[in-house]
Amino acid sequence: MLPVPLYPLKCGTNSYDWGKLGSSSAAAQYAAANGFQVDESKPYAELWMGTHPSNPSIDITSGRTLLELVQENQALLSAAVAERYGQQLPFLFKVLSIRKALSIQAHPDKKLAERLHKEDPKNYPDDNHKPEMTIAITPFDGFCGFRPLQEIASFLENTPELRELVGEEVAREFVAAVGAQEKVQKAALKSLFAAIMTSPEGRFKPLTKQLAESAGNNPDGFAGKEFGGKTLAELIVRLDQQFPEDIGLFCSLVLNYITLQPGEAVFLRANDPHAYLSGDIIECMAASDNVVRAGFTPKFKDVKNLVEMLTYNFAPIEEQKMKPQPWSKAKGKGGSSVVYDPPIEEFAVAKTDLAKSESEEFEGVDGPSIVIVTEGKGWVTVGPKTETLSRGKVFFVGATANVQLRADEEGLVTFRAFCELK
Repeated sequence: MLPVPLYPLKCGTNSYDWGKLGSSSAAAQYAAANGFQVDESKPYAELWMGTHPSNPSIDITSGRTLLELVQENQALLSAAVAERYGQQLPFLFKVLSIRKALSIQAHPDKKLAERLHKEDPKNYPDDNHKPEMTIAITPFDGFCGFRPLQEIASFLENTPELRELVGEEVAREFVAAVGAQEKVQKAALKSLFAAIMTSPEGRFKPLTKQLAESAGNNPDGFAGKEFGGKTLAELIVRLDQQFPEDIGLFCSLVLNYITLQPGEAVFLRANDPHAYLSGDIIECMAASDNVVRAGFTPKFKDVKNLVEMLTYNFAPIEEQKMKPQPWSKAKGKGGSSVVYDPPIEEFAVAKTDLAKSESEEFEGVDGPSIVIVTEGKGWVTVGPKTETLSRGKVFFVGATANVQLRADEEGLVTFRAFCELK
């Protein structure tokens, strides 16, 4: 008789300088639910849930890694998922707790990932692409994609430091391209971004100081009344305090600044520039750890590849946000389940929010899934097996298993990452 496909997981943390300190970190709080000892002086940036070899999750019952578990029983993945993605989960599920800015970065597409991994396996450990999705669990802010061109043009007109950094010729060509065909617009945006990111230190460091001083001295009038002002000025000052004299400061003027409230989400395609600035988030991505960085980081920077790889798409921030839909797998009368379903096959994420004593049943997903409890208490049932749920508990659910969630007096909030090929 096969075991019931419900496995409690112990998941590892990663400590990076940008993480929240001690138990203020949601990643550390959730890890502590399974016995992890939190050091209050240490930053905890990430909780990893999945089979990625850099930090694989452990089946608490047997002590085996989740990777070993699914390799031994491919039915846990489903035949279709195993055939497509091999003996591993096609996604990596994370909690991120962000105290200060992560790097200005993008993730390579499949073709570029294969090349970078072959040329530089130390800095690019995977040959896979890495589209990713972010769902806020506390208020979050970050950069996401390029601003609409008219906003950048306005900043060139109203921010002398930016215009001086890129030079008159690049600035004039960009402004002239705003109303041109898309191909011309993207070429001008690439030239502008390249001029910023490849600027030598002797040129950009004095200008970052001037930019931060301008923001601090005149927040209400900073960078023009139409698109600038106090919010942008305060952002510039904050980032300058975290990373003094960093070229990433100028990215505030060319990348969309996004804020998310709990439950709001954004999807980042491969080759989209972004940076997370603060907050706690659920993150799901294709199973890869490839990052091409170029600012706000002490880590390896690869400006040349970053400039070349980007799509140079640009759009208002509202077009970047995702709109969750009711989840068709949910069958219960109580509670509320929605799914965030990006335009890729490797993953989607369902959020279930149950009030006091409510329950919800779910049809089987034809692929693997991982569930984390972010708030409340309750129970999860698969077949004859019931496990107690509390904040930070994580479970792996095998393919096709019907699942029931029940909340106790506190209610219950869960996120479930899964792969089901369409």
